[in-house]
Amino acid sequence: MFVMTIDQKGSSQADDGIPGLLDLLRQVPSVVPFERSVGDEAQGVLDSPEAVVDAALLCLRAGNWYVGIGVGDVEVPLPATAREGKGDAFIAARAAVERAKKAGDRATVAVEGGSGTAEAEGVLMLIGLHVMKRTAAEWRILDLLEPGKWGSQTVAARHLGITSQSVSKAVARSAWVEEWAARPAAVVLLRLADTALRKRSVGRGL
Repeated sequence: MFVMTIDQKGSSQADDGIPGLLDLLRQVPSVVPFERSVGDEAQGVLDSPEAVVDAALLCLRAGNWYVGIGVGDVEVPLPATAREGKGDAFIAARAAVERAKKAGDRATVAVEGGSGTAEAEGVLMLIGLHVMKRTAAEWRILDLLEPGKWGSQTVAARHLGITSQSVSKAVARSAWVEEWAARPAAVVLLRLADTALRKRSVGRGL
C-alpha cells in the first residue's frame, strides 16, 4: 500500500490550504480518502501507483506543499479514516514528508519504504521540477491537451485562438511530452517497491 502525507509550506504565515487541497485530491482514487490528519497536514491511503503519481504531481502543481510517499504495510482492517491508520507505510510517509521539507529548490517530494523507492523518488523529482516551474499561461495550453493524442495541439490552438506554433513552443518549453513519457517509469518503480515489500512480508508469514 501507499500512504501519502502532505504538509503545507509556511502555514504559520498563510491561510489554511487544506480544504482546497482536499477538493483537489477528491479526483484521485484512494482506499482511505484524504483528510486533514493534524493541523496543516493531510493524509490518505492508496493502493494504485498511478494514483500516487497523479496525486503527487497535482500537489506539486498547486504549489506550497511538501509531499511524502510511504510504501509498506498498512494494518488491516483498513481504518475508516487516515488518522486511525497504523503500519510501516504510515511511518515511511512521515519520514518522507520530513525529508521533503529539506528539498530546497528541488521538487518537494520524497519517497520512503525500501528497495526501489530512491529510484521512484528520482523520477518524481525530475518530473515535479518541470511541473512546479510551469507558468499559468503554459497551463492554460497544457490543460487542453491529451497525452498521446494526435491533433490535440491543433485543437488547443483553435480553442485559444493562437497559432499551432505557439502551442508547440509551450509544449517544448514546459517538457510536457517528457512528463508523460516519464510518468510510467515512476509508476513501475513504485509498483516494484510495493511488490518487493509484499514478498518480504509473505516470507515472514505476515
